[in-house]
Amino acid sequence: MHYHLDPVGGVAGDMFAAAMLDYHRDWKRDLELAISDSGLAAGLEVQALEHNDGILAGHRFQVNEPSHSESHGHHHWCDIRDRLVVCALDTPVKERAIAIFQLLAEAEAEVHGVAIDQVTFHEVGAWDSIADIVTAAWLIERSGATSWSCSPIPLGRGRIATAHGWLSVPAPATAVLLKGFPVFDDGVTGERITPTGAAVLKHLEPSFGARMTPSILLGCGYGFGSRRFPEFSNLLKVSMFDSRHADSAQNDVAVCQFEVDDQTPEDLAVGLERLRQLPGVFDVTQAPVFGKKGRIAMHIQVLGQVSQMDMIIERCLLETTTLGVRWHTVSRTTLTREERSHKLAGSTLRVKRAARPGGAITRKVEIADLAGTAGGHADREQRRREAHDRDLADDSEALTGAESE
Repeated sequence: MHYHLDPVGGVAGDMFAAAMLDYHRDWKRDLELAISDSGLAAGLEVQALEHNDGILAGHRFQVNEPSHSESHGHHHWCDIRDRLVVCALDTPVKERAIAIFQLLAEAEAEVHGVAIDQVTFHEVGAWDSIADIVTAAWLIERSGATSWSCSPIPLGRGRIATAHGWLSVPAPATAVLLKGFPVFDDGVTGERITPTGAAVLKHLEPSFGARMTPSILLGCGYGFGSRRFPEFSNLLKVSMFDSRHADSAQNDVAVCQFEVDDQTPEDLAVGLERLRQLPGVFDVTQAPVFGKKGRIAMHIQVLGQVSQMDMIIERCLLETTTLGVRWHTVSRTTLTREERSHKLAGSTLRVKRAARPGGAITRKVEIADLAGTAGGHADREQRRREAHDRDLADDSEALTGAESE
């Protein structure tokens, strides 16, 4: 399942919740019970209410705060984290909610120059914002989405009143969370992306750009925000897609490229190997090229997660002598893959399996496991065949067992 977000009016935590529940209307009661029974706060309730702005119909998301809730809505990050840890929500939901709040806390710590455990949430610390984030975590987990994407994000204009005084739009913490995302200015004044909305987006790690994989559109949900814009509906649209080919998935990757002509081969090899070990790096390749003044240079290309692009670029500049890195994002389609392990002659051999279009399965034994095989090429080839045949036999046994049932 793939979900696509279109921030027509913007993105906020309550708009995300409303859009998801506008499509998944049969989830509303389960969500209400999960929040009320969570133990986060006595009397905390949520509702998804039908809404029509005179142009389109959808849902609004409403939070009924505890009767004893503090009017100022200030909560320390540590207190919120402790409440989430001990609450009665399912563990995966709690982990997602904590992860989203962690992103917010890191952004607040950066803009205010304090340690993360000293962060105090103001507007985001109010119970409605806490409920928005917990609800978003519940919906993301319930969706079972395999991927997310988003249209470019409207930044907004002007200033907003906060506990820290008047701040420009987007708010500082929001700007930190949106770093690396494609944004645009449509000339409309007002806050378009709230901190909670930005944190949810950051957690989802959506791809941007056109989807190339053929998909079936299952439906759309419309989540309205509290503000009204004269030019258009203030809503977040979410669309659900089912891929026609379950054996492939489409996502975006970051491509970082540069040339090096003044680093020794030995040192460059060490630097590139360190790049390969970085979290979020898929592959590092190099090829000889002719550079300026006829010099032989090395062309380097690094493929990695879009969310890790800033870190990858920084390490490219640290590990090599290049003075600059070119980067862009591209879409890719990958086959569904899995890895199995088989015990053969006292050693473990891993077999990489890929599902090809049409249902065919291809298998490849991990060469690093074969490298320890005694003897030469013939011995390695024999072990490779044994592992391949064992994996094929396991499939046949599983199929026979399923048919007998």
